[in-house]
Amino acid sequence: MDENEIKFLIIRFSSIGDIVLTTPIARCLKQQVEGAVVHFLTKPTYASILKSNPYIDKVHVLDGFYKTVGELRDEGFDYIIDLHKNIRTLRFKNKLKIMDFSFDKLNSEKFFLVKFKKNKLPDIHIVDRYFESVKLFDVVNDKKGLDYFIPKDIKYDFNEMFSNTDRFVVFAIGGQHATKQLPAERIKEICSGIETHIVLLGGKEDQSVGKEVSDKLEHVYNLCGKTSLDESAYIVNKSTVVITHDTGMMHIAAAFKKDIFSIWGNTVPEFGMYPYLAGHNSHIFEVKHLKCRPCSKIGFKKCPKKHFDCMQKQDIKTIIQKTNSLLVK
Repeated sequence: MDENEIKFLIIRFSSIGDIVLTTPIARCLKQQVEGAVVHFLTKPTYASILKSNPYIDKVHVLDGFYKTVGELRDEGFDYIIDLHKNIRTLRFKNKLKIMDFSFDKLNSEKFFLVKFKKNKLPDIHIVDRYFESVKLFDVVNDKKGLDYFIPKDIKYDFNEMFSNTDRFVVFAIGGQHATKQLPAERIKEICSGIETHIVLLGGKEDQSVGKEVSDKLEHVYNLCGKTSLDESAYIVNKSTVVITHDTGMMHIAAAFKKDIFSIWGNTVPEFGMYPYLAGHNSHIFEVKHLKCRPCSKIGFKKCPKKHFDCMQKQDIKTIIQKTNSLLVK
């Protein structure tokens, strides 16, 4: 080990969007701290998000607690940057006995907003709160946004759907919880009004909704469950506009500085995880002044109030109008 090296271990176990949101910390540590060597610990499912990142020297995956602890001890880290801050990261820090730094998750303030609908949260994006964890090292936010590096061998042939030169819209219809997703009828309504090709992206669990929409509309192509994460990122990067729920694909789109129309259901941007430094024409769509919203900082399988007004009352007409206006610029 070079005596001038300073070895950092960033910890964030999940999930897609949360990991993408940590990438400015890795970049700024690497670029602003002389001799910085940056490693990252995450779950195996999410390692691919980081493996092509030039600011991360090595990715470690969680492979049994004691086995992983042994691997990390052998690396001889100087500092831990804990960007997950939960019971599991506490166990790692207790075993490794390395100086660690974290950030304020503001759980009490989030609980207060969900439970009592009183917002005591600071108007600060979570990326900027992450930088509290590295301020001792004189690391500052370079304001260059998020990173997502697509491996060079990743491509997607659009020719079976439309010409590679065509302008198209990505609609990321997935979401970790049902209350973060528009109902199929609302998705279909938006797609029917958009005047260009639309590619639907999502996981295998979204295939049936994607098929329901694409079977009715010739200009809609259902790729839900048919692409890898890197392929989905490639398609997002090639798109003109991205319509998305509050999900990981929203943050990947922000990394590419895309114009994003984000649609919010039970969660709210005030939690501090809205699209970060996205395209200038980006817009947040939400049904404000609902007494029941936010009902959770994560989500539910179905609306607790049974009316699902946070999605059923979305301004579909304006989403369509704004999308079509960007397509002609």
